[in-house]
Amino acid sequence: QVQLVESGGGLVQAGESLTLSCAASGSLFGSNTMGWYRQGPGKQRELVAAIRLDGNTNYADSVKDRFTISRDNAKNTVYLQINSLNPEDTSLYSCNVRIWNTYYWGKGTLVTVSS
Repeated sequence: QVQLVESGGGLVQAGESLTLSCAASGSLFGSNTMGWYRQGPGKQRELVAAIRLDGNTNYADSVKDRFTISRDNAKNTVYLQINSLNPEDTSLYSCNVRIWNTYYWGKGTLVTVSS
C-alpha cells in the first residue's frame, strides 16, 4: 500500500511564495519519478514539475521560471516551491509517484491566490 499526503496549500496574496510538500509512505521499493500536477477551475490537470530519483528535473514551460521541485529521498518527500504567485496559479496541486509501472496519487492540497 502506498500513500501520498500533500500539505502546504492555503490562501495567499499575489506575489507571495509558497512551498508544498508531499510525503510518501508504504511500499516504495522501486519508486523513481515523483511529480507535481495541478488542476485549476474548469481546466484539465497538467504536469508542472517532475523529479527523478537521481535528481534530474523537468518543468512545464509555463512555470519553469517560478517553480522549483526538489526531493529528500531519506524522507520520501518531494517539495514544490512556487514564487511570485498569481491568481492563475489557483489550483488543486497533487503529487504522484511512479513505482515500477504504476502511478500513485495523493488527494491534493488547494492553493488559492488572491489579487
